[in-house]
Amino acid sequence: MRQLSISEIGYINQSEHPKKLVAYAGLDPSVFESGKFKASINRITKRGSSRLRQTLYTAAQCGLAKGRNKKLTAFYERKRNEGKPHKVAIITCANKLVHWLHAMLKRQEVFVDQV
Repeated sequence: MRQLSISEIGYINQSEHPKKLVAYAGLDPSVFESGKFKASINRITKRGSSRLRQTLYTAAQCGLAKGRNKKLTAFYERKRNEGKPHKVAIITCANKLVHWLHAMLKRQEVFVDQV
């Protein structure tokens, strides 16, 4: 994942907030509204790096497979219990991974899986 951070993310100091990195990956939700209308179903924007988005989606799936990442699995289960469909919950997990990656790269720390 370190090579991905350098090649796709670039220098982490360029993005002050993880939400900018989420937007760059195209994982941020788009809001459809016009006048009094506000859509109840929103999708991700898919702007930015499709390679980064696909890698994060796959990483989220791998982290959830066979309970490999306990923290991510607990987050996924919480989203499913809130009524989110499977793919939406995976996208929220990918979004969570971006936040973790941003924090780890900013602080130059390694990930420790704790529940």
